[in-house]
Amino acid sequence: MASSRKRVSTSLATLVVLAGIGGLSWFGAREAADFMERRSGVEVRNALADAGQDWVAVRSDGLQVLLSGTAPTEVERFRAVTQAGTVIDSSRIVDEMTVMASDALAPPAFKVELLRNDDGISLIGLVPASTDRAALVHTLQSETAAPKVTDLLENADYPAPEHWDEAIRYGLRVAQMTPQAKISIEAGNVAIEALTESRAEKGRLEKELSRSLPDSVELNTDISAPRPAIAPFTLRFMIDDQGARFDACAADDEEGRERILAAAVRAGVKGTPGCTLALGAPAPEWADAVVAAIGAVAALKRGTVTLSDADIALTVPAGVERSDFDKVVTNLEQALPPVFSLNAHLDEAPDAPTGPAEFFATMSAGREMTMRGRIGDQQMYEAVDSFARARFTSVQDSLRSDGDTPGGWTVRVIAGLEALDGLEKGAVKVSRNTIELSGDSGDPRAAEHAAAALSKRLGAGARYQLSIRYDRRLDPALALPDGDQCVDRLNIIMSEAAIGFEPNKSTIAGDPTETLERMSEVMADCADFQIEAGGHTDSQGSEGFNADLSRSRAQALVSAMSDAGIDVTNMTSRGYGESQPIATNDTEEGREENRRIEFRLISEQPVRTEPLPAPVTVEGTTGEAMDAEPDVEVRMHVADDPEAGEEVAGPEMPSANDISGAAPATVGASEEFQTLDEREENIRLPVQTPDDGTPRPAPRPDAIEGEGESDEGETQQSEATEE
Repeated sequence: MASSRKRVSTSLATLVVLAGIGGLSWFGAREAADFMERRSGVEVRNALADAGQDWVAVRSDGLQVLLSGTAPTEVERFRAVTQAGTVIDSSRIVDEMTVMASDALAPPAFKVELLRNDDGISLIGLVPASTDRAALVHTLQSETAAPKVTDLLENADYPAPEHWDEAIRYGLRVAQMTPQAKISIEAGNVAIEALTESRAEKGRLEKELSRSLPDSVELNTDISAPRPAIAPFTLRFMIDDQGARFDACAADDEEGRERILAAAVRAGVKGTPGCTLALGAPAPEWADAVVAAIGAVAALKRGTVTLSDADIALTVPAGVERSDFDKVVTNLEQALPPVFSLNAHLDEAPDAPTGPAEFFATMSAGREMTMRGRIGDQQMYEAVDSFARARFTSVQDSLRSDGDTPGGWTVRVIAGLEALDGLEKGAVKVSRNTIELSGDSGDPRAAEHAAAALSKRLGAGARYQLSIRYDRRLDPALALPDGDQCVDRLNIIMSEAAIGFEPNKSTIAGDPTETLERMSEVMADCADFQIEAGGHTDSQGSEGFNADLSRSRAQALVSAMSDAGIDVTNMTSRGYGESQPIATNDTEEGREENRRIEFRLISEQPVRTEPLPAPVTVEGTTGEAMDAEPDVEVRMHVADDPEAGEEVAGPEMPSANDISGAAPATVGASEEFQTLDEREENIRLPVQTPDDGTPRPAPRPDAIEGEGESDEGETQQSEATEE
């Protein structure tokens, strides 16, 4: 009996303990659930409040979070659910929200922003629920070569507004035409901001957009074309009685254009001047040179400055003080980047004192010659003009006759022109005592050759100053290719290349390693030229798709060249699609030829990224040996003035050391020692009298060339006289 009671007590105690444990577990679980419920509600409520959606009521029921309230729009209701899903699992959210009655709200503003670039197409905005978004994406994927199409649209359960469908269809059509565009689509309205690859393409696109525009859709366009290529790259600024203005203006980028126009406004240009953005600038410092040049004209308050590639010509009219002119020119020379060369001239007043005789000549890179200054008489003018026209592609002059020029003046002028002819571009100044020659040459021994030419023409005793800069790109011994040769070599490589592209894609097929290695060898000497890689396709597929595909393939090739370590800084890519076939598209062989990448030269002038080396500067006297190292100014003995009419004689010259370090050359004196007056008499021509009685000098090319000293020249002169 006692044992039985003991067992009952033990069982009862066990039950009590288990009940206690169960109660505690239930209480703990309840508290944990309540905590999670309260925490979820608080987190969702805070998230909605931070998003400005205070109209949402949040209530927790166990693990579920109930959202209620009246949303102002369907879009706001959707955004509230999305916002709550950022803090808790979306499966725990119960949407009990309602939307304000449609008759109490205006329909939302439906709009699609279609953004297209090299990375693909993005669709952003709000569309009616009836819009087939999958069909939109499929159309863009099938009708364009865009790498991807991203759908970021949202739906609203409202009926589509009038003319919405027409605008959408037209917007998709526009996306097929433009590889770089922002297309804004609204009901009955499409706005386009696009970038085309040329002015011709801009015109074609505008015509096509107008042709395919539905009557129910309004079109707004902002289409721009890329910068044109200008050669030579030119700017001309002047200040005269009509004020400050541009005759021509070109800039290489937006920042540079803003600086140039700001400098022009400071110089006195009224209104808003224009300046063309273009390709072909001779150096990245183009804007620096232009701003400094405009500032020089502004400081003088009159004058004209012309920049043609890296050559700068500053012409100032009479009336400006010489001291002011010299000061401005000095400051300008110091401000110019090393690539640029300056030729400055101050005109003389017609009634000003005569002053010393001077002659100036400037030769551009195209061998175009301009001459100004004094010449002896009409006969000497004919001699100088004939000589110049025989040596240079074109000649412009503003020479004035002056009977008081020193003896032998014409010989000195022709000697200066002859020395200038040995350069690629430059300038020469002839004065009574000195011939000053400066410029660029592809000959490392150009300074020595110029001195030899002066000695041959003038004999011993004439002073000269040479400042000649060596440009390796002009050196024929290096056989560096010009722009056309660079493009031809690249096109030959592409025609022989084993690489291609996967069908309807811009992915390079095959191993491009060998082709890229050959291109790297070519581009080592051609990276300074502005070159375009143009993609072309056959006519299969839509026009818009082919334009996209060709452009993507050209970009893929340029990117592959860059990844291979090739300098493509000055290379651009462009897609021509099917617009420029070179064979028929009716056969597979013809279509294969039309699917190609072609390179095209944009500007013949290379882009200067580094300054040219310092010029070799030499001062000396003809008939003396030169002994100098490169870039070292050499001052030699200066003989007495040889132009006084006295005979100048001296021993034959020994060999001269090569200024550039090459083998020595001989600079010899003239074989016959004549005064400059006597040399000039060899140039003076017998006068022929035409039917009208006007004296006219007879042509004497041999005398102009200065060979009259030799026996052969004397014979030729006699023959010409007899004739």
